[in-house]
Amino acid sequence: MLRLLTTASRLTAALCAAPLLCLPALAAPSTASGSLEVGATIVVACNVSGNTLNFGTAIDPLQTTGAIDASTTLAVTCTRTTPYSVALSAGANAGGLNAFGSRAMKSGTHSLAYQLYLDAARSQVWGNGTNSSVYTGTGSGNTQQLTIYGRLPSVAQAVPGDYSDTVTVTITY
Repeated sequence: MLRLLTTASRLTAALCAAPLLCLPALAAPSTASGSLEVGATIVVACNVSGNTLNFGTAIDPLQTTGAIDASTTLAVTCTRTTPYSVALSAGANAGGLNAFGSRAMKSGTHSLAYQLYLDAARSQVWGNGTNSSVYTGTGSGNTQQLTIYGRLPSVAQAVPGDYSDTVTVTITY
């Protein structure tokens, strides 16, 4: 039997000779979608550290006639946009939690009055907000330097010795 090929069947035969052209048509892929939640909770946080406030290591009360001023810094780091306040205690030797007018350094049984201030003019006593002021600020995410200004009003009657006090720094945020 002799088979006659038409032009259409010749074209189909030629195309089927080429690889992959005669494969059956594949169905289009199907898709489905859903959702995935992603989250994180950033907490507010603050850190504070301080340096020693040193009025001097060789103060001669016979040669010093006026007040002695000194300053130091606190390093405060709070998360961005976090409002905070920094309070200073009256000190271990003041005789009371709110006795900011009685801050004193001690050497044995001897006392030496001093004061801590928020400003360079030494007009705002830095304390806990009761009979005193506190520092307020807003965190930037970076370390912020706060200056504590100190004053020894007089050393005229001071007894020789090494005087010290411990002041607690409290940051509220």
